[in-house]
Amino acid sequence: MQYRRSDTPGGTFFFTVVTRERQPWLCEPRCVKTLGDVMRHVRAQRPFENLAMVLMPDHLHAIWRLPPDDADFSTRWMLIKQGVVHRLRGRIGTQALWQGRFWEHTLRDDRDVEQHTHYIHYNPLKHGHVQHVRDWPYSTFHRYVKNGAYPPDWGTAPGPLPGVRE
Repeated sequence: MQYRRSDTPGGTFFFTVVTRERQPWLCEPRCVKTLGDVMRHVRAQRPFENLAMVLMPDHLHAIWRLPPDDADFSTRWMLIKQGVVHRLRGRIGTQALWQGRFWEHTLRDDRDVEQHTHYIHYNPLKHGHVQHVRDWPYSTFHRYVKNGAYPPDWGTAPGPLPGVRE
């Protein structure tokens, strides 16, 4: 199968990265800290803006914006995945930590970014991990509340939320 990656310098991208065989290790405190440390290290070497992110037990979703002259998100993900493996392999009961590939989608405009941001923040509720979006600790949702982009009770209204696709 031929995989075609986007080649949009300065683009904004939605990612899904999955653990190997959907093993639910990603939200363990040591793993959360390690992933954060590795992402900060990679971001210092190869800048990107992390617009939104959620960690789920067996996958993560993120939205990144790359610098204007750069489209190389693949190397960044490779470095992040390798860094996590280097620090955690054998320490959490499994050797292989990540699926070999990741899913990526180029976001077209501000509305597309907003819809995917809502999807990311709603994901823990969608998967039944919490009763309220605000209760999931591994999400940029809390940053959005702090910055006034969301009210603290966002995602608790009955029925479908505007801009959240199932």
